[in-house]
Amino acid sequence: MKKINTHRTPIYRESGFYLESSEQTLLAFKSESENPHEPEKYIYSRYRNPTVVAVEQQMMKIEDSEWSLLTESGMAAIDIALSIFQEADDKRPWLFFTEIYGGTNSYIDSILIKRRGVNTIRFASGADNYVLEEFIEIIELKKPKLIYFEAVSNPMLIVTDVLSFINEAKKRNIIVIIDNTFATPYLWKPLADGADLVIHSATKYLSGHGNISAGVISGNDKVLMQKAIEYRKWVGHMLSPDDAYRLGTQMQTFELRFGKQIENAFHLAEFLENHYNVEKVFYPGLESHASHNFANKIFNKKGYGAMITFQLAGDTDNIKRERSKTFIEKFSRYFYLIPSLGDTETIFMPVDAVWGDKYPYPGTIRLSIGIENYEHIENAINFALDF
Repeated sequence: MKKINTHRTPIYRESGFYLESSEQTLLAFKSESENPHEPEKYIYSRYRNPTVVAVEQQMMKIEDSEWSLLTESGMAAIDIALSIFQEADDKRPWLFFTEIYGGTNSYIDSILIKRRGVNTIRFASGADNYVLEEFIEIIELKKPKLIYFEAVSNPMLIVTDVLSFINEAKKRNIIVIIDNTFATPYLWKPLADGADLVIHSATKYLSGHGNISAGVISGNDKVLMQKAIEYRKWVGHMLSPDDAYRLGTQMQTFELRFGKQIENAFHLAEFLENHYNVEKVFYPGLESHASHNFANKIFNKKGYGAMITFQLAGDTDNIKRERSKTFIEKFSRYFYLIPSLGDTETIFMPVDAVWGDKYPYPGTIRLSIGIENYEHIENAINFALDF
């Protein structure tokens, strides 16, 4: 069959790939474990797939990593990143910051603790930030095997003093795993500052179109890479070739999209902070935000992300609840209420309806800002805030 000249890797939907000789079979199985991003031959799509490998190489360039592995979801990436460190006879605790994705917290409780018996510790933030001195105290006392945190928390957008926390952990040979979904490699690359693994829900900004589920785990240590490859293979966390192809296409516009989203978010945060029907705005780009200085330090003033959380004004909780209902009804005429983030379209969520047990703040809204014309977003917000 004549090969077609194409600058993109085709979608290889094969479940298995034929091998021509016993020598080739031996070579294929050897390269499958030793050289995952430049294999001699492919064997089985649950192990590796040419389309997926091409996008992993694309991700390595974005992340500046020695390796990247794609998974079927962000939770699958989290499962791999944590599971490769579990050993039956190792009882050292794992330390998790409390301000992390709710699904991750549920995974810790339902899988790591309840089913696997992992010894875990939660490290809570103060009112507005994590306190470095308290972190040093707990890791000195508990001597954890690993720590896990998010660069920017959800939904209150606390920016961790990541450089200081990583430095203190590495002084003590503690493994550092970071979920960098909110900041993305556009703002910060954790591996360059000493993290062992970085994960993303690629469903969000890396894809950016709200039409695939995917995750990615990246690192520089080849030993961890082999463990991650093996775990992904045996539990079936491989991304499909069709979704990998779409992700690879969408990542080509990642920096353009995220740059526009950051720009829109910054202007909207300033607008909301000065609106008479808004009580408080949580956005790291504002000087009023408790993590503003950390954000400047970590992100080098490239931007502050594209998420905004804000609280509606009101004299009582009941007034805030009623205003929240009104805001949602009016804002929904322009933008969708969707339990996700990172899309090219602006979407939103009421905080108390989803995180009310943890953040019982009536009238609090989380916005994921899109790439629309800024005036369109501001006009819709202004209309929805007219009580």
